[in-house]
Amino acid sequence: MSEDGTRADLRFGTIPAMLRTVAAAHPDRDAVVDTSTAPAERLTYGDLLGRVDLVAAAVVGAGVQPGDRVAIWAPNCWEWIVALLGLQSAGAVLVPLNTRYKGAEAADILRRSNARLLFTVEGFLGNDYVTMLRGTGDPLPDLRRIVLLRESGDRPEGVESFDEFVATGADVDTAEVDARVAALDGDALSDLLFTSGTTGAPKGVKLTHAQTLRAFGDWADIGGLRAEDRYLCINPFFHAFGYKAGIVASLMTGATLVPMAVFDLDAAVDLIESERISVLPGPPTIYQSLLNHPGFDSERRRAGRRPPTRRRGRSCGPGGARRAHAQRAGLRHRGDRVRHDRGIGLRHDLSRRGLRRDDRDHLGTGVPRGRGS
Repeated sequence: MSEDGTRADLRFGTIPAMLRTVAAAHPDRDAVVDTSTAPAERLTYGDLLGRVDLVAAAVVGAGVQPGDRVAIWAPNCWEWIVALLGLQSAGAVLVPLNTRYKGAEAADILRRSNARLLFTVEGFLGNDYVTMLRGTGDPLPDLRRIVLLRESGDRPEGVESFDEFVATGADVDTAEVDARVAALDGDALSDLLFTSGTTGAPKGVKLTHAQTLRAFGDWADIGGLRAEDRYLCINPFFHAFGYKAGIVASLMTGATLVPMAVFDLDAAVDLIESERISVLPGPPTIYQSLLNHPGFDSERRRAGRRPPTRRRGRSCGPGGARRAHAQRAGLRHRGDRVRHDRGIGLRHDLSRRGLRRDDRDHLGTGVPRGRGS
């Protein structure tokens, strides 16, 4: 990487253009594997682009104009990724909502962001988001439509399924979607991320396509993310860690993203083996849990199915350095390769800077990747 970084913003321009570039180069490569469905949903880059364009057409048909806000209130799943890229391809601006929000918290952000459209789910962790939202009684004059990304039983009145919504875009000319994508540039807003509100009301931070691509192109380069990687993403998509260091970074490098809605240790260990996971970012506690799990024993892995070619992890967030050092040592002892990085924790920091070559010293010490067996 040069002193100016990878400059993914100059290479791709916008997030939708990035998807088109990578899909054209690697149409048959796995882009997303979601094992929360039966059977698992496996999308190649060509499949992903096709579905994204269908969603973009539906967003255009819904009357959403470039610069309008569209919210997603849902856990990690393949539909989240398709909805994100579809709304951005239509020129809209993402407003992600924390899945732990209560109805009043979500209503506040939907109102202040003037969101026109909401993609959501019912029943995640026992929460019926549409019911919670409507139960507040708060007026949301700008919110025109609510779309359920997944069916989970009873559907609230006036809410569309994802398939029904996508079907409404059938009459939209594909040239209109292409024109929306072509009209975007790096200075266009990609998302409006709200802070956690620890010391007051959550504050909206406006970020552009160029800022996102530049920062996370450098993040992927420094972290060593490569096209052959298979990336288990437990970090929530509603946060910059899951959305940008997850979805954007993975797609940018041509890697395969495996989303996980809620961290489950047994399921994670199974996924690491069955999906040949090579990248797992997260806090130090995840690595400690893996080290303590009997299913992660190196002897068992050698005696069973072929292990991944390599495993690398990333410990992000403040603190935990001494624990992470011990965990890296434990993982290396078991034959796994791990990288410990400290991530950028504040959304607003991304609006001011990207990553530079000399940021490597601040991100952590890498362990040589080598070649797997």
